[in-house]
Amino acid sequence: MRRAWRLADRPATRRTYLAVVAVAAPRAAICLLSALDFHGIDTQLPHQIWIAIDRRARRPMLRYPPLQVVRFGGPALTQGIQAHPVEGQIVRVYNVANTLADLFKYRNKIGLDVALEALQEAWRASRFTMSEIHRYARICRVGRVITPYLEALVA
Repeated sequence: MRRAWRLADRPATRRTYLAVVAVAAPRAAICLLSALDFHGIDTQLPHQIWIAIDRRARRPMLRYPPLQVVRFGGPALTQGIQAHPVEGQIVRVYNVANTLADLFKYRNKIGLDVALEALQEAWRASRFTMSEIHRYARICRVGRVITPYLEALVA
């Protein structure tokens, strides 16, 4: 098992824990609430790190930080991932448009209010285009769900 180290005189940040997860689960991608936080769309501060892994993959064995694991498959797992360097590690994070589509996919678990607030904030900040959000909504199979909210957003 790979280990992550940091200097004792440097304080741990939220991003430090993303690097720890990247070492423990290099094929996982930061998703949902943790991806929102990473992108600076602060609707709420997640109490655990949300990661997406393959449906058949083993859950990462990590005592800390606490993980919330969701399982994706096919294009929903592989599309829209960006690699970001964080404290010497490459952290895989879903882009903003994909994260928003995922929020609508998991709206019953996370809350529709969180998805709507994130959608509005990201739109105001010009963090995605309509073509991007429609592309990822199709991949996540939430096109019919998200379209009325997008129409209201641009009206």
